[in-house]
Amino acid sequence: MKTVIRYLLVLMFCCAMSAHAQQRRLTYCNPLNLDYGYTPFETFAGWGKHRATADPTMTLFKGKYYLFSTNQFGYWWSDDMLNWNFVYRKFVRPYNEVKGDELCAPATLVLGDTLLVIGSTYNKDFTLWMSTNPTRDDWKAAKDYFKVGAWDPGMFADDDGRVYIYHGSSNTLPLYGQEIDRHTFEPIGPKKEMVKLNPEEHGWERFGEHNDNVFLLPFIEGSWMNKYKGKYYLQFGAPGTEQSGYGDGVFVGDHPLGPFTYQKHNPFSYKPGGFAKGAGHGATWADKYGNYWHISTMGISVKNNFERRIGFWPAGFDQDGVLYSNTSYGDYPHYLSNGPEDHLKSNFTGWMILNYNKPVEVSSTLGAYAANNAVDEDIKTYWSAKTANKGEWLKTDLGEISTINAVQINYADQDAGFMGKSLGVYHQYIIYSSLNGKTWQPVIDKSKNHKDVPHDYIELKTPAKARYIKMVNLHMPTGKFALSGLRVFGKGAGAKPDTVQNLIVLRGDSERRNAWLKWKPNDNATGYTVYFGIAPDKLYNSMMIYGKNEYYFNGMDKSLPYYFQIEAFNENGISARTKVVKVE
Repeated sequence: MKTVIRYLLVLMFCCAMSAHAQQRRLTYCNPLNLDYGYTPFETFAGWGKHRATADPTMTLFKGKYYLFSTNQFGYWWSDDMLNWNFVYRKFVRPYNEVKGDELCAPATLVLGDTLLVIGSTYNKDFTLWMSTNPTRDDWKAAKDYFKVGAWDPGMFADDDGRVYIYHGSSNTLPLYGQEIDRHTFEPIGPKKEMVKLNPEEHGWERFGEHNDNVFLLPFIEGSWMNKYKGKYYLQFGAPGTEQSGYGDGVFVGDHPLGPFTYQKHNPFSYKPGGFAKGAGHGATWADKYGNYWHISTMGISVKNNFERRIGFWPAGFDQDGVLYSNTSYGDYPHYLSNGPEDHLKSNFTGWMILNYNKPVEVSSTLGAYAANNAVDEDIKTYWSAKTANKGEWLKTDLGEISTINAVQINYADQDAGFMGKSLGVYHQYIIYSSLNGKTWQPVIDKSKNHKDVPHDYIELKTPAKARYIKMVNLHMPTGKFALSGLRVFGKGAGAKPDTVQNLIVLRGDSERRNAWLKWKPNDNATGYTVYFGIAPDKLYNSMMIYGKNEYYFNGMDKSLPYYFQIEAFNENGISARTKVVKVE
């Protein structure tokens, strides 16, 4: 009897600990909340100074994650992929002619106990750097004059110890590959042509916001290589970093220098809809639990084409070796891994946007930067107060009393004064909640914050009940108090939408790369998520659509059949998906 009781007590304890661990699982929300530097280029700041970065790499090294991206005058490291530490560092030497760039589109590589990094250059005088302790500025030259001269490089070490570099960024030239000596870092043999675009076949590779502008040839760039079960996955970004359809594609081969075959499921990283769009020029890596992720560039491109941010998504290889990433609801809160998991299953928390296009009141408005721009689920538009003064505020009405789990605050750069990397800057604010719009209590207090948090994401320790949310500014690092998104996440008290009816996909014979999707409007829907793929069991890509019952999709391969499903969502949840629709 005692043995049975002891067993039951141990079982209850294990179950309680398991439930506790599940409750404490960390969440994140794209774009990532990094202290992004501002553009260092005066020519890029003519329409306003602004934060900017892109072209990220993520590397797991000695149990920590290292994130490098374009022109940040340093890099970040993290223990958990949520809380990031910035290390200030200038890698470009005075004799390097890079016209203001500081590690543009960098490449990283782990060799044994050493982390290597290099930026983009067409010259042969760039330094390849190395560190065994990159949590601080502790670097030395692995190669003073790296002779490959690669733009948008990606480096790869094979299981046999041989090292390769891939590179290229052009709308006329292909990507190239080359072996380099592991010990001397000298090139071995000439560079070889690897892959190139074929927009006449692949609709998503066409230039343009909706893959519809053929006045300019598409760009291929951003090389990255992974090896999985003996196959080599050469990844690339296309067709242009400024567009919402910017994604990453992949070729697969049996040798690190090819030949490569175009994966039918392409792009494998794609996010053309939602608050922040774009998922191109990135890196695929495995976390400390062996789960794959894909990090990539997200666009704003308002003050300059190269005004961009960073996001990452669950990724992996399916049972057929198909590389995919899951970007559905990709700028809503998601769970981080706390152990091995199947990324074909969603990491989405289920917390919905509660204040999309809901009523807003503000303390003041600067010109045409209207209040509702802060709740329209579009990072390109923003509200700005007339000043950065303490006490400027924005209040959003959720429409009904709801359960609030998290808030994301996306600051916009209005009249910013910084160029390049600025240290010691910070934001301060308080967020209040109310049930009736009259009695308020603080739910998030950042009055003593001294961190730079341009995309601050806060999961509440205890979910709150409220109808109204009010953010009061206390301190801005520069410029006006301006928000591209005060985003409130949780669950409403009403019903989720019914299943969408009458999904129609029209694909003509004259242009088989395009399709027109239509469906019956759902009166209870905030928006819709359309899933698509090249097989009924591989609907890995998706488009998020707000407030419309149609979508023009121009990203198909000319010669492949496609499969589509759709679901509706609102602040209360997500409907069941429709049956799969096939178009030949």
